[in-house]
Amino acid sequence: MAPDTMASAPPAASAHRTLPFGSRVRVTNLNNDKSVLVRINDRGPYARSRLIDLSQKAAEQLDMLRAGVVPVRVESVD
Repeated sequence: MAPDTMASAPPAASAHRTLPFGSRVRVTNLNNDKSVLVRINDRGPYARSRLIDLSQKAAEQLDMLRAGVVPVRVESVD
């Protein structure tokens, strides 16, 4: 996807234990500094050691599919 069309693409799905549904957050992979905009649409993760669950689309954009779990920063954009 071209960089100028990324801003108009709908945010990928994600799950968080406490953030309100519909919240938009930027998730940054701290291993490679790639980031993605996601919308909170579910509850979880239920593993206490994890902060957020991401859709496959978001995980692909963060280049974390192979690792599965990576350190991330979560920032509200609303």
